Amino acid sequence: MKTEPAEPLSPELPDFSLILGGPLFQLLRRAHLSGDVADLVSRRVIALALITWLPLLALSVVEGHAWGDSVKVPFLFDVDVHARFLLALPLLIVAELVVHQRMRLVVGTFVKRGLLPDGGRWRFDAAIAAAMRLRNSVLAEVLLIAIVYGLGVLFIWRRHAAMDVPTWYGMTVTGKLQPTLAGWWLGCVSLPLVQFILLRWYFRLLIWTRFLWQVSRIDLRLVPIHPDRAGGLGFLSTVTYAFAPLLAGQGVLLAGVMANKIFYAGAKLSWNS
Repeated sequence: MKTEPAEPLSPELPDFSLILGGPLFQLLRRAHLSGDVADLVSRRVIALALITWLPLLALSVVEGHAWGDSVKVPFLFDVDVHARFLLALPLLIVAELVVHQRMRLVVGTFVKRGLLPDGGRWRFDAAIAAAMRLRNSVLAEVLLIAIVYGLGVLFIWRRHAAMDVPTWYGMTVTGKLQPTLAGWWLGCVSLPLVQFILLRWYFRLLIWTRFLWQVSRIDLRLVPIHPDRAGGLGFLSTVTYAFAPLLAGQGVLLAGVMANKIFYAGAKLSWNS
């Protein structure tokens, strides 16, 4: 039977962050697009817009598909592309700073409130260390990239978001999308980048869920009569507000796809009365 070390609880607050780690974060730091605490948000937003949205505009202008009647959906009238890269993507970036700031306080509250039992701090620290290993995993981000290119663009986007009418990014011929130059950039750079950032967020949520599950296995010092009516764990509910920009970004992505389907493909919203 495994015994727990009986060390006194350390007053030092744990260093926990779902954001400050991983290959992409290190790349952004070297490129001076992120600081040590996920700051410099405006730099990342501008840089990503220059990579994802501006080349699409430039290539559409060159090909004559930015406006006018050359295609049914010119670039400047494509609701989805502007919502995706100018609204949703910045929200996903802003969410990093918000979640980082809120989550560190939440995890530290376990120590501040004395919820960890004698001999239980080592299990708490082990759960944090396991979460940080997953956050920093190179293999995990490589797998996310593989999923994005193998499934996200080729299957999900083409089946559920791409339209069967002539657009600035291409047209469907005999069931296959024939991309324009702008369409190639969209499929090879812009879309994968947004999908990777979104998928990485889902992976972070998985890490957070796993961490909470591991903490739940610790015999915490709960207080049945605590005024938060959750035994002293009511502070955990405050972390949900930090994910508001993430949820808003997902909503914008969905709204952009729906708007294009309604405006240009004749789709209609239906509901049961």
